[in-house]
Amino acid sequence: MNRIYLDHAATTPTDPLVVEAMKPFFTEMYGNPSSVHSCGSEARASVEEARSILADSLGCRAEEIYFTSGGTESDNLALKGIAWASNSGGNHIITSAVEHHAVLEPCEFLEKRGFHITRLPVDAEGLVDPAEVKSAIRAGTILISIMHANNEIGVIQPIKEIAERAREKNIPFHVDAVQTFGHLAINVDEMGIDLLSVSAHKLYGPKGVGALYVRRGTRIESLLHGGSQEKGLRASTENVPSIVGFGRAVEIAARGMGDENSHLRTLQQKMIRCILDNIPRSRLNGHANNRLPSNVNVSFQGVSAEAVLLGLDLEGIAASSGSACTTGVLEPSHVLLALGLSKKSAEGSLRFTMGRNTTEAEIDTLLDVLPGIVERLRSVSPLY
Repeated sequence: MNRIYLDHAATTPTDPLVVEAMKPFFTEMYGNPSSVHSCGSEARASVEEARSILADSLGCRAEEIYFTSGGTESDNLALKGIAWASNSGGNHIITSAVEHHAVLEPCEFLEKRGFHITRLPVDAEGLVDPAEVKSAIRAGTILISIMHANNEIGVIQPIKEIAERAREKNIPFHVDAVQTFGHLAINVDEMGIDLLSVSAHKLYGPKGVGALYVRRGTRIESLLHGGSQEKGLRASTENVPSIVGFGRAVEIAARGMGDENSHLRTLQQKMIRCILDNIPRSRLNGHANNRLPSNVNVSFQGVSAEAVLLGLDLEGIAASSGSACTTGVLEPSHVLLALGLSKKSAEGSLRFTMGRNTTEAEIDTLLDVLPGIVERLRSVSPLY
């Protein structure tokens, strides 16, 4: 059976060109970047080349890029690092109700230690109101953290407008761009971003490597201590093969971004139209247009998402019911509840996320089998 993979928001396959770029750093160019000999210098030069590639893609300086183990560490470093650096100069953080758990859980951690967290609501389409960000700012606000695009519903936030509110009060602004880096154009200066979290495995790079952009002059403390790597902000021997792969993945993504997004937008609009037209009592979750072109999140009344996913899996189609980081959690999606969906509607929601190699034929196969799966489940459901 040829499998159809529609869960690219969870992870993407590593590009073969990325794998080829990484291979020599496992067996031939294996030096420690901190070593002073030529093997170390060779590895260090490759790390710095990748750092420059990421910096160029974000419109920042190479020395403002810090490599981490992934998006979760980058988010934790941004939030906790700013909090620890505040040194009693303030203890209030503003975020949104629909952030990834890699932001929400560090906020809960800080809240238990005396920090105050404002979690802003979103409207029915999943958008944060910049005016509410401004209203939430108070004396002692040390950070605003709003994601670029949501990992479940794909809605793109008004980052520039929010950044303007932060800049008016000289408050650092952090953006979780794990879902958008390599898929949407990002320029940290033009967008007014002070800290930005990214991850390689969301853009056809390897798992286990990410980065945090920190604007020069931003006061931030380290979470890991033990060495002087990453200019003292992130102790630990650099993951050279993965960092090299990350850089290569960014180069490939930048080259094909425009054509890829055009292709995905066409498939997305076809999916949305056909699902809503052919499956009664279905609804699109999130803004209809202001969303990532790869994302379709829909709810089907009277069925559970897990049952639909099992039916799809039997047909060779992989999708998800929300964030991959909450798989196994029985509670409905906090993102969908924040949109105003009932618990039952949230429990019947699926996320389809396409990738650069998704074909129209694959989408046609999904659209052929999905209505029948939903209809069969509704026929035996006491909820419908």
